[in-house]
Formats: sequence, C-alpha cells, structure tokens
Amino acid sequence: MAVHDYKFPGGWNHKIFGNTWKVNDDGSWYLPERTLGWGILGWCSAYLLNDQGKQWRFTPEQARFVLWWYAVDDRGRFIYRKGVLQRLKGHGKDPLAAALALVELCGPSQFSGWDSAGQPLGSSHPNAYVTVSAVSESQTRTTSDVLQWMVSDRLKNDYGLNVGIERVTANGGRAQLVFSASSYKSIEGKRPTFSILNEIQHWTASTQGHKMYETLDGNLTKSPNGVARMLAITNAYQPGEDSVGEIMRHAYLDQVDYDRKFPGKRIGATMYYDSLEADPAAPLEPEIIMQIVAEIRGDSKWLDPESIVGRFMDRSVPTSHNRRMFYNQVVAKEDALYEEADWDSSRVDAGELLPRTEVVLGFDGGKTDDATALVAKRVSDGVVFPIMIWEKPPSNVDDDWQIDRRQVDSYIHWCFKTFDVLAFYADVAEWESYIDSWSEAYRSRLVIRASSRHAIGWDMRGGQEKITRANEALMTAVFESRALLEEGAPEAELPFKHNGNRVLRRHALNARRRENRWGITFGKESRESPLKVDAYAAVLLAEMAYRDLKESGKAKRRQPAKVIAY
Repeated sequence: MAVHDYKFPGGWNHKIFGNTWKVNDDGSWYLPERTLGWGILGWCSAYLLNDQGKQWRFTPEQARFVLWWYAVDDRGRFIYRKGVLQRLKGHGKDPLAAALALVELCGPSQFSGWDSAGQPLGSSHPNAYVTVSAVSESQTRTTSDVLQWMVSDRLKNDYGLNVGIERVTANGGRAQLVFSASSYKSIEGKRPTFSILNEIQHWTASTQGHKMYETLDGNLTKSPNGVARMLAITNAYQPGEDSVGEIMRHAYLDQVDYDRKFPGKRIGATMYYDSLEADPAAPLEPEIIMQIVAEIRGDSKWLDPESIVGRFMDRSVPTSHNRRMFYNQVVAKEDALYEEADWDSSRVDAGELLPRTEVVLGFDGGKTDDATALVAKRVSDGVVFPIMIWEKPPSNVDDDWQIDRRQVDSYIHWCFKTFDVLAFYADVAEWESYIDSWSEAYRSRLVIRASSRHAIGWDMRGGQEKITRANEALMTAVFESRALLEEGAPEAELPFKHNGNRVLRRHALNARRRENRWGITFGKESRESPLKVDAYAAVLLAEMAYRDLKESGKAKRRQPAKVIAY
C-alpha cells in the first residue's frame, strides 16, 4: 500500500518530516508494523494526569508520534535511537516530554518478548537512569513543573515515586530521573538509559550546548545492546547559529541522502525526525495566517490562531522570528544574505582535492576573536573547498586564545607544495608581514596578481567597490544555482558549487546584507557578534581570483609548475 503526506484542506504544500502526518493511499493513518507504543499509551492513561487532574490523554497526533518513536524491528530492537520532535511554540512538547520521561523511568519502555499475535511486549527498565537536559535552568524547570501535576497517586503508590524539583526516584531508588542544566560535567561518565534534550535550538557553543550534546551522545554509545536512546524537542532553529538543533537536522538530512544513494545499505538504528512546517510560500495576510496556524498546530487545539495573528502584526518582533515560532519554518533573519535552501542548493558531490590540482586560493585572517579561513576553488569545475577554518573556542575553554600563526603559515606552504596554485587573494588586515613573505616565496608561480601593487595582498577595506560587485555576482550565482537545481539541471551546470563544508555553510548563513553606494555587500550581525563570517569572506576572495583568472585567458599553464619543497 502506497504512503504519502497528509493533504491539509487549505491546499498548502506544508513540509512534513517523519511519519506522524503520513497516510496510506486508502486514507488511513500510516502506522508502524511493530511497536511498544500501544502499551505505553495505555500505561499513560492509567497512571498520568492532565493539568486539570483528569485522566491523561495524548492527542491523536501525539499518539502517532509515540507509536513511531517506540517502533521495533523483527528482533525487538528499536528502529530509532535518536529522535527530534520539532513543532511550533505552544504545541505541547514539554508535557509530551514529561510523559515520556515517566514512561522511561518506570513504564513499559523496554522490549521483553512477543505476545500470541506476534506483537511486542514491554516492561520497565530495572535500573532506569533518565536525564532531562537543557542549557538553562528555566528550560528544565518547565518540564519539571509539568511533571509535578502529571504524577498520580496511583503512580506514586505502585512504583514508590519520590518526586523532587531536580530528581525523581522510583522502585526504592533503583530508577532515577534527573534534571540537569548548563553542566555537561554533571552528566559526564553517566550512562543514561534515556535522555531528553530540551529546546535544542538554544544549544550553541557559547551556551555549552555542543559539549552537552557531545557528552550525551558519547554516553549513548556506551549503552549495551543499543537500548539507550535520546529524544530532542525543539522549535525551528535559526540558520547559521550552529545550534544542536541545526546540527541534528543536517545529520538527519545526510542520513536521508545516504539512504537515497545506497538503499538498503544502512546498518543499525537511525535518527527519527518529526516536523510539520508551513509551506515556504505561505504569506502573512491575517486571514491566511489563521488558516496556516490552524493546520500547522496539528491537534493542539488549545493554540488560538487569532492570538497568533496578533503576534505577527506586532512589528516590534521580526517577522522571521514569528515564522520560526508559529509557522515552524527554518528561516534566516530578514537581513541575511541567504536562506538555507539557497546555500544548500549549491552543494555538490565533488570528491577530494587531489595533489597537483589547479586551484585558486582565498584567505581572510583574524588574530583573536575573528576566525581565520583558507579556501580553495578548483579551476577545472569551480567547486569551493575550505582547506582550513580556525575559530576561537568558547571563552570557558581558553579566554586568552590567539590564532597560531605558524600553523596557518604551514598550511599556506602546504597548499603551494601540494596543489598547482594559479592565484591567491589574501586580505592584508593583520597579516601584512606573512602575506609579504608568501608573495616573496611564490609570486613566480602565480599566473595573475591580486593587485597592481601586490601579488597576493588584497585590501578588503579599501576595495569596497570591487568587493560589493563581487558579492552581488556571488549572490546571483547562488540564487541561479537554486533555480536551476529546482528545474532539474545537472550539478555540472550550476554557476556556483561548494563541497558542503558545515563551518563554511554556517559562516555564509551568518552573513548579513549591508548596502553602500555600489550595491549590496556583507558584514557580521554586529561588531561584537559571535556569529562569524570570515570563511565567507575567504570564498569571496577566491571567487574574485577565479573570475580574474578566467578573464585573463591564462587559466592553463604552458609548462607544469615547479614544486617548491618546504
């Protein structure tokens, strides 16, 4: 029986990830063949309460999610080991997370055999250790507060629950549920049987979110027989912030790409990503907002579309923020150069840069806070490859960090030793002496000069007109690439191509529009912003070098370059 996305009555093409909003061709809901979810739904109805003190009931949408999250294969092993539930603000993610935390603490969350009909049976974990983690105490407190009214007297009596603000124990203390915030060290070395990651759109490097995620993910791999799992709940993330929300989304998309290229080759459990996002073309007229929200809220009927219209009409709040919160759309800020789909459309499967490949280089260097980036562009097909991007670590790691200039210098010499470098444009700011030394060493190998005064040095501050023209040309190439790809054009025809490097992607999505008398250039969000754009600047310099090389007619050498050992 064929499976397809549910068609909402408004006629909009909403984006559906996961199986919660999929139906069979006869109109029935698409449900897993084997799941512990049915027993878990019944257990929650028997033991949990809603905020009115009445019997707990999942919405139909939540119930379908539970069924898929607890789906098992024919061996009784969970199909999904990691999961993400992304929904609009106010959808009810915290009550759902609290309910599943209690299920994992003492409910039938573990496979224990098969019934007479061949369906899986569940039992409680004998030594459950459940964590609810966030990067701020207020985020964990939201889930903790919900859990307080969710616990029934029957649950306390039958399982010996002892409910505190930061810890819940059951079964004589053998089962524990712990709330932890902003401290990866507090969970390091632990072996959680189940982890809930709360509001991962806020989990960034600066909030120690990356460390928290790495620690929890590392603990997950220590679990015997692959029974430990993690579930993240989130609103739509802001592209370019490199939040864990963004990281997990793109890990899922990489998984989808792999499965498309190599069907049936995956080994082991996969990531489950479930999101219902408004049609990218959805406008912002009040009547249409009400219709869109009424559909995107799913079964969360307590969300009032009319009140949300008022949020959209409040011009003190950026429209992009409201789109993320109430349309559940992954969109950049209004002044961003690119949306995710723009930049990602230029990603190609480009292989590796092989020795002796003809390239041009772009370099933008920092000293302390700014990043330093070295980027290559392959002359044969124009694909961009970051060679190395250095970024300042979080202040809690090394507040006095400075770029290791000798390491950067070594990478430059390595590039000239390894590749056939035809042009090299490097921003001179803070790196004049090094750029002079590179020019002295390699000027004879370069086919074109960066400027009439220097073989390599290029002053980005003093060359605003050319930088602006180059930025507009690059933007046009990126947008044209997306349009061509949507029309089905082959990758080779795209006017701009890159290898999908994640750090470069983040820098490109961080770039903000800046207008001057020559047109649109780019800049950081603010001078003090931790969101870096230096790798994008290096790409722009490489693009300028590439274009100048092509226009010069000197793209092909008459004799092979002499290799200089370093």
